[in-house]
Amino acid sequence: MGYGLGFTGVFLHESDEQREKRRKLAETSLDGGAQLLTPAITAIGGFATENGTWMGFLGHRRTWAQDTVRYLGGVGYGDFNMTFYPQSTLPGLDSVFNGKGLDFEITGGGMLNHLQYRIIDVPLFIGVKQLYFVTDQKITNSPIADKLLQTLTNTSPTTSGLGLTLEWDSRNNFFSPTQGYNYKAEYLWYNDAIGSDYEYEQLDVEGINYWELADRWSLALRGQYKSLYTDERFLPPASYPDIELRGVARNRYQGDETLSVESQLTYQWNTRWSTNVFGGFGYASTEASLFENNAEYAYGVGFRYLIARRYGLQAGMDFAFSDEDSAVYFQVGSGI
Repeated sequence: MGYGLGFTGVFLHESDEQREKRRKLAETSLDGGAQLLTPAITAIGGFATENGTWMGFLGHRRTWAQDTVRYLGGVGYGDFNMTFYPQSTLPGLDSVFNGKGLDFEITGGGMLNHLQYRIIDVPLFIGVKQLYFVTDQKITNSPIADKLLQTLTNTSPTTSGLGLTLEWDSRNNFFSPTQGYNYKAEYLWYNDAIGSDYEYEQLDVEGINYWELADRWSLALRGQYKSLYTDERFLPPASYPDIELRGVARNRYQGDETLSVESQLTYQWNTRWSTNVFGGFGYASTEASLFENNAEYAYGVGFRYLIARRYGLQAGMDFAFSDEDSAVYFQVGSGI
């Protein structure tokens, strides 16, 4: 996508009583009430990049009954110009792209709804998740490939998914945690019975550990496994799992299953400022065993500034590198 600019407006909704409680804690403790229950959050924003990609979005997160019920929802619309490395076996398509990327223009919008309920009195949540997207797709760097795409596939697909989620969340802060665990698993079905033009299933399992090692030092470790199951000959390119690492372009390495592992070491210079180093590796596979393919590596450095002590909200930048790419990320939160 190249370099770009974006903005996000974040609105935190609290009652006068909640706001006063957080203010008093801010006067007597360094974390300023950051470990209190996360307030309701509304975010609105957008971005545009040098290759013509743009998007606008609106999202909301809220909890009820002392964090017994959680809801996350959002809508977005945009025009994405992205390079994909096709996983399909469409007749003739392999010889057209010959291992090179195909430039897709994907225009459309979608929505997300995720409702969770806490099980008993532990940080374990069971939930239901729904995704819905309507897009128009075309290939811009190969007229032959685009003609094949129009002839053999649906270039204006509706993608609709519904599934179950399970999450363990013991983090000490929603925005920038330094201690606790966040383990998530979700299984989504995409089926014509719920309006999807393509039928497939996705599994996504992710675990993040946060440890406070000593005064000023903290460590985070993330592992993520994603897989896809389908009998379809072709799926929209963004459906396939990809390696998720800072410094590796999204969708650069895709497959029927992927694994990403990343760690981050943070040093807290003072109450406001911190710096971090991070690195990781990932695997992607379509037909072979996951670990038979070469690993992809990425690494980088970054910094954070505590912009809202009452909420533990940090913002900053990460500078990441891999064998084929480099990137600058404007971050809100830990980034991992």
